[in-house]
Amino acid sequence: MIHDKSTLPSTTGALIAWVLLTLGVLATSVYADEPPRSATPCWPEFLGRNATPLDPASLPLTWSPTENIAWQTKLDGGGQSSPVIWGDKVFVTSIAGSMKNECLVTCLSLTDGSILWTWRGESSQPVRSNYFQSRSAPTPVVDEQQVIAFFETGNLVALNHDGEPLWERSLTEDYGEFEVRIGLAASLTQTADTVFVLVDHEGPSYLLAVDKRNGETRWQTERFSRQSYASPTILSIGGKQQIVCSSAGSVDGYDPQTGEMLWTFEDVGGNRACTPLPFGDGRFLVGASPGMHDEHINEASQSNFLMNVQAEGETFEPTIAWHAEKAMPTFGSPMIYRGLAYWVTSTGVLYCFDAETGQRVYIKRSGQPCWATPLGVGERIYLFGKDGLTTVIAAGPKYQVLSKNELMVGATEKGEADIKRRETRRHGSSDSSAAKPEGEATEEESSGRPTTRDGLTFAEDVQYGYAVVNGSLVVRTGSVVHCLKMPAAAATSSAPAGE
Repeated sequence: MIHDKSTLPSTTGALIAWVLLTLGVLATSVYADEPPRSATPCWPEFLGRNATPLDPASLPLTWSPTENIAWQTKLDGGGQSSPVIWGDKVFVTSIAGSMKNECLVTCLSLTDGSILWTWRGESSQPVRSNYFQSRSAPTPVVDEQQVIAFFETGNLVALNHDGEPLWERSLTEDYGEFEVRIGLAASLTQTADTVFVLVDHEGPSYLLAVDKRNGETRWQTERFSRQSYASPTILSIGGKQQIVCSSAGSVDGYDPQTGEMLWTFEDVGGNRACTPLPFGDGRFLVGASPGMHDEHINEASQSNFLMNVQAEGETFEPTIAWHAEKAMPTFGSPMIYRGLAYWVTSTGVLYCFDAETGQRVYIKRSGQPCWATPLGVGERIYLFGKDGLTTVIAAGPKYQVLSKNELMVGATEKGEADIKRRETRRHGSSDSSAAKPEGEATEEESSGRPTTRDGLTFAEDVQYGYAVVNGSLVVRTGSVVHCLKMPAAAATSSAPAGE
C-alpha cells in the first residue's frame, strides 16, 4: 500500500513509492509497495501487483455512456476475469458454449480495441454454464514473454504475445476432475519464473507451482477441501516473499520455492472471495462475506481484520491487529490506501478505518455494492459499483464524492432498484451492515438480463474487474471490454466481435 506521511514505510520499495507520491507523480495499484519489474507499461496480474507507476492526471475522473469512452469491444463468449495489460496489448479470457465447451484468450489493441488474435481451446471438463457460478473467472498473468491463463474447466495454457501456444496442460487430467457447485475463480499469481495456481474445491484441493518456461510442475501442496472463490497473492513477510491464501476457513502462508506451509490461522470463516492486500511487511487485510443467505454471518462478522504475521526465527506467528467492526464485503476485497482501510459491504456501504489502529473514520453510502476491489490513484479512490455506477471519492479521512459515472445506460436506476430489493429481502436480518448510518444502502445484485436467484440478479453488464496503465482505464463487463480515456485521448470507436 502507499503510505501517507504519518506512516513510515517499512521497505525500500515502499520508501521510493512514498517519496514519489509526495511529489505527486505516483499512483499505482493496491500493491504499490512493490517496485515494478519492467519499465514497459503493464498491469500484469489480478489487482495489479507489480504494475507500473501511473500519472494520476492521465486517468479520467468522469465518464458516461457517451463521454470519455475510447472504445468498447464485444468478445466471443463471456466471463468474469479481469483484463491484464502489457505494453499496447490487453489480454482477457472468456468461455463459450452452453457446457463451457470452449476456452478463449483474446488479445486487444489498447489503442483502438481491435481484436489482434483469439486463441481457442477445447474445455478439459465441460460443465453447464449459467450466471450463478464462475464463468472464466480466474484472471490470467502476463510478463514480457507470455500470457498464462487458467480456466475453471482445468485448462492451463501459456501463449506468446502473438497468440502462439508455448505449452498447455489439463489439471483435471493430471490431478482429477474438479468437484464444484459454485465453480472455480482463483486468479493466478506469479514470480519471475513460476506461476501459482490455487485449486480449492469440494474434492482434493491443492496449491500448485508451475514452471513458466515449460509448464512442468515444480511442486504441489495438498490443502483441505472447501468451497471458495478466493485468489492467492504474494506478500512480503519477514522480508521474504510468501504465497498467502485466505480461503474458506483458513489463512495460510507458503514458501514459494518449496510449497511448504509456513504458518496457518484457522480462527476465521466466510473468507471465500477476498484477496489479502498488504500494509507493509507482514501485515495485510482479510475479508469475509456473510454469504448469499447470511449463512456465514456469524463467523464473517469476526473475520474482517488486519492480520500481522511476525517472524520468530524459523517460525511465523499470525495475530489479529484489529477487527473491522460490522464491515463485510461481497466479492471485492478490502484495501488500504494512504493509511486508510476501505471496505465496501454487500449493502453498498463504505466503511473507512485508520489502518494503524482500526479506529473507524467514517461510514457512508457509496452508491452500489462492489464486486471489484476499489482502486486508489493519486488523490482519488474509484469504487466500481457492480451495476455500472462508479463513484470516485477523495482519498483521505473526509468523505467527499468527486464524481459519479455510469458505464451503461440506466446504471443508477438499476442499482437503486437492486438496493431496494435487498432491503426488502434483508429486512429483519441479523446482518449488522443492514443498519443505516448516514444514508446507507442495502444489497442485491443486478444485471441487464432478468436472471434471478434468491432475490439476486446476474447478467452480462456487471463490472467485474479492471486494469490500469498510464492514460487508460480498462473495465471488463461479462462479454464487453471498455476503455476509458481523457477527452483528448478518447476517439470513440467500437470493435466487432470475432477476429
